Amino acid sequence: MNWQEEYKSKLISMSEAVGMVQSGMTLQIGIAASEPVGMLEELARQADRLENVTTWTCLPMRAYDIFMKPEMEGRFFNENWFYGAPDRAVHHEGRVSYTPNNLHKAGTDKLYGSGGHLDMMLGVCTPPNAEGLVSLSMGAVVEREMIDAADIVILEVNRNLPWTDGDVVIPLSLVDHLVEFDSPLVQVPPTTPNEIDELIGHHVAEFIEDGCTVQLGIGGMPTAVADFISDRRHLGIHSELLVDGVYKLWKSGAADNSRKTLHPGKFVATFAIGTQPLYDFMNDSPDVLLMRGSYVNNPYVIAQNYRMISINTAIQVDVLGQVCSQSLGTRHFSGTGGQLDTHRGAQMSEGGKGIIALRSTAKNGTISTIVPTLAPGAGVTVPSQDVDTIVTEYGSAQLRGLSVKKRMEALIRIAHPDFRESIREEAHRLGIVPDKQFF
Repeated sequence: MNWQEEYKSKLISMSEAVGMVQSGMTLQIGIAASEPVGMLEELARQADRLENVTTWTCLPMRAYDIFMKPEMEGRFFNENWFYGAPDRAVHHEGRVSYTPNNLHKAGTDKLYGSGGHLDMMLGVCTPPNAEGLVSLSMGAVVEREMIDAADIVILEVNRNLPWTDGDVVIPLSLVDHLVEFDSPLVQVPPTTPNEIDELIGHHVAEFIEDGCTVQLGIGGMPTAVADFISDRRHLGIHSELLVDGVYKLWKSGAADNSRKTLHPGKFVATFAIGTQPLYDFMNDSPDVLLMRGSYVNNPYVIAQNYRMISINTAIQVDVLGQVCSQSLGTRHFSGTGGQLDTHRGAQMSEGGKGIIALRSTAKNGTISTIVPTLAPGAGVTVPSQDVDTIVTEYGSAQLRGLSVKKRMEALIRIAHPDFRESIREEAHRLGIVPDKQFF
């Protein structure tokens, strides 16, 4: 059988594909821009026949009915590695629960927790190329591990997906069924930096020299960083996520990956989210490699990049140096994702640095993000023993190797002036940094 015949033999209708889902099953759903839109919408149409279906997701990009509608109670339960806006909106309703993880172990740990069993993998792919191979296109965070583990693999063939190389390229033999559905690609435009984002971006950019390898994310601050380093040369990219800022660095000539010690000449990531110019850049590019999350985010792999600079953001940092990026107290907001992976890997890199950048205040300047203690119930994303450099609009504080007293003073210097003394006084009062006048 040639690949054209194999493709036709595996092609089924949307209704048939989702009809294979049965009550009590566990489904892995393609992550972020790899969501199988057609099958997720069809699941809602067939919901009345289903009960106790568990979905494994990460960073959903759209508000699907199976996750959002109250009448899905008892039919679908979502276990999520990293919340997006839809998950935050329904968390209090009890139909979604966070799975703690570090991204490079997310897939293997999830399978471990389920006894190694997965009923079905629902994802996306490109049409086959001339050799009969398909590309998972937008990423391989856990997709390859889940394809190998699932009893049934169904992929949604979407002609709008860019062809990408790396671990995303697979033979048709790994797929049980295919369904054709040409949904528009999710578009996430870069956030326009405001004045504070630009101040933070300027401070972060001071750590990035020609020839560094960089990890960037999404948001106004990473966009500002990309703007400030667009005049650098021979930058490399080894990043959990490919975003429009990376495309901008390539277009400006700043990033050519020529001095990378690991995969020289290649933009390396595990998934992508952005806009059409980024997707056009990725499409059939010999310079882009999308690899498994278990590889890209492995700290010991990241550490092989010379002068690796990891840039992440946070919600709170306390005077011990503990970083919370995933919750607002007990209220879950996002997840650890790859933050601790990249932060640790960058510090292990020769000449590397792990940077946590955040605004000094939140809620329109009414509360400080530099605090004596994290909010009660807050998740610790980066432990104090792993912290390196904290950046706000007021400058940078390099905490690595410092005592708690020195960390407190360094953080106070980059806290908002309105809160500096109250941070010190509260840390003294609580005995975190003892002061005899408080005892």
